[in-house]
Amino acid sequence: MAADRAGPAAGFTHHACLYGSDAEFLAMAVPFARDGFAAGEPVLAATTPANIELLREALGDSAHHLDTAETAYFGRRPVDRVSAFLRYHERRTRPGRRTRMIAEPVWAGRSARQTAEWKRMESGLNVLLADLPVWMVCPYDLRTVPGDVAEAAVATHPVRLDGERQAPCAAYTDPAAYAAAVEAPAAPCAPLPAACTEPTADAGVLRRLARERAAGAGLTGDRLALAELAAHEAAAYLLAPDGARVVLRVWEEPGAVVYELRRTEPDGGRTGPDAAVPPFAGYRPPAPPGGARSLEDSLWLARSLGESLEVHARGPETVLVLRVAGPGDAERL
Repeated sequence: MAADRAGPAAGFTHHACLYGSDAEFLAMAVPFARDGFAAGEPVLAATTPANIELLREALGDSAHHLDTAETAYFGRRPVDRVSAFLRYHERRTRPGRRTRMIAEPVWAGRSARQTAEWKRMESGLNVLLADLPVWMVCPYDLRTVPGDVAEAAVATHPVRLDGERQAPCAAYTDPAAYAAAVEAPAAPCAPLPAACTEPTADAGVLRRLARERAAGAGLTGDRLALAELAAHEAAAYLLAPDGARVVLRVWEEPGAVVYELRRTEPDGGRTGPDAAVPPFAGYRPPAPPGGARSLEDSLWLARSLGESLEVHARGPETVLVLRVAGPGDAERL
């Protein structure tokens, strides 16, 4: 990594490290951390407890310079993960220095829907963090990650890092194109009967139905209020700024209340996610208090308050499918 000792990069540097043994992980992580310490750069290892212990032992006396986080708790969902990266950078950044992060996602046990969203997030970091002086290495443990996840790693990172050797990823794909192409579960069809509004531009009508159906599903108190707010913010994003109408359908599925919001363009023209909802919209947290609120802040709130938010195109419509945790979710009891 000698070429990187000369000074910080101007913007975001995003590398994948596909490793198949503890030794291969340490061959990347130890020089990455030590070079950062020597340059006076903050270094974070957000990885598994086993890898944190390995790295601390290998670093010896210099391990006290290392910041660590168990990756399972460093952003449970992609929207949380982006916020965690930004908080760390803002808290630890130093003028004229970049921030280094070893950021290993958790892939084991993910549903197909979750895996698709995390793949998009890995690609989206190239856009969301583009202007920040951050060098991020994302390790992928080939002993445990699914094959499709390993393939995605070299499509979502411009460069692969093996030990200290860097090589361009030939499969790297433009983030917007990757987000549009990554396989995801099809948009669900609302079951019959599903509570439904007529097409409307009245956010109050949509919000009332969202609350009624969440209450009918058994949500109460703060959880009911947050479900209502999540649906309201998703609707607010679709309604603005040009007077389009939105249809809300609500139903229950095991473990969740599902809100499907369909926006039809005023002129009837076709718009899909690439036009109506820009790729990676709503993943960055709002600006500090006092700044003007943007439409994307509404989408960020919907993503943050719900369990998942998907974007689909259906002919001339844009569809948001928002899931909020149902009353049986013990994490929120």
